[in-house]
Amino acid sequence: MFLVDTNVLVQAADRHAPEYAACRGLIERTRAQPLPWYVTWPVLYEFLLVTTHPAVWDEPWTLEGAWRFVSALLAAPGLEVLTPTERHAEVAARTLEEIPGLVGNGLQGVHTAVLMREHGVRRIYTRDTDFHRFPFLEVLDPLSVD
Repeated sequence: MFLVDTNVLVQAADRHAPEYAACRGLIERTRAQPLPWYVTWPVLYEFLLVTTHPAVWDEPWTLEGAWRFVSALLAAPGLEVLTPTERHAEVAARTLEEIPGLVGNGLQGVHTAVLMREHGVRRIYTRDTDFHRFPFLEVLDPLSVD
């Protein structure tokens, strides 16, 4: 079980990205299997933001096109969306206390990391090296994995 981060989804959607083949391959293989894998709603909303933003993408998608991609993911048999439980505040407080230097932009991935910890999901496919700061996560780059 693992979580897929926004940047992997974005690169799996961008046919012009050099990372497209590796990221798209990961998503397609994963979608075809009934094994559990995860995203979060913030990851999905960030995907919508990036893929429809004209300052970010040379050829931005329409919101309808981006939502079709998200809908196809949500229809995958093994995909689940991690959401906070009653333990969320406790897990967040522990994580913020344990990890030094989480301020400003360093807080970007904290919500995802806390949700993963809360649900016992250790592996994350991401191109974002900031996730290495969380010792309870195993960070996998889809370009470096078979």
